[in-house]
Amino acid sequence: MARRRKGRPVHGWIAVDKPKGMSSARAVARVRRIVGAAKAGHGGTLDPLATGVLPVALGEATKTASWAMAGDKIYRFTLRWGERRDTDDGEGAVIETSDVRPSEAAVLSVIDRFTGDIVQRPPRYSAVKLDGRRSYDLARAAVDFEVPERVVAVQTLVLLDMPDTDRALFEMRCGKGTYVRSLARDLAAALGTVGHADEIRRTAVGPFTEADTIPLDILETLVHSAPAQDYLLPIEAALDDIPAVPVSDLQASLLRHGQPVRISARERGATAVERVAEGDTVLAMADGMLVALARFEDGTIRPTRVINP
Repeated sequence: MARRRKGRPVHGWIAVDKPKGMSSARAVARVRRIVGAAKAGHGGTLDPLATGVLPVALGEATKTASWAMAGDKIYRFTLRWGERRDTDDGEGAVIETSDVRPSEAAVLSVIDRFTGDIVQRPPRYSAVKLDGRRSYDLARAAVDFEVPERVVAVQTLVLLDMPDTDRALFEMRCGKGTYVRSLARDLAAALGTVGHADEIRRTAVGPFTEADTIPLDILETLVHSAPAQDYLLPIEAALDDIPAVPVSDLQASLLRHGQPVRISARERGATAVERVAEGDTVLAMADGMLVALARFEDGTIRPTRVINP
């Protein structure tokens, strides 16, 4: 007999402003405890030393977490020149130093090398799995290993400021799997010096931005004093770039039972379906509620993720 989950059925997203020094897993656990939800997950890991946007999925929203994780992220971070650390951030031990401090002109001359599809090696202290073990566990155990390189997408990398000779402030928009720490390390190397990422802050994850976030201590107060709509975003909040298709109550019932439904020519003309290509994902909506994520094929929508709030 399956063990029953503790907690109540809460469905939706809460975008928290994760504080420095807290892991993403611990932040999710705290949100789940505060809200009393039976099920929770997140839409993209944030390093313990980083702060900012951490979307937390509750209940049926966990079925849409992969869409949030696949969305672009925006980070602001400080690159501190002159010290390379074993973690590639300010937490680790210094393993190399340099007196070289690049000029603004030098930084601007190499920055374009780090946009587009680039090859990047994740930090040794990261959650990447190697033969079933986390890279950070291997690093802490002093195992001799190398994290494989990967191709990641960096849409934009902008130098915002160089407040002094030791620091440069950047903003980066990137795709899934990109490490700010690796980019800081590699950018410093390209300039003939060493460096590490410091003061990393994530300002957006897909459709979730800083404007949506709630600090954990304020969330605790809101849950006990305000209606849910003051802190809980709808399940479809992570899916704002997916076209919505209205369906009838009967069609919604069929979709919830895993059955495909055909959208008539009249309905197609009144919805976004006419602009959807074969094989695209759509949102089936009934009375403003998300029923399912579905695949559009030859005028028919076939459910791939059924939502049962």
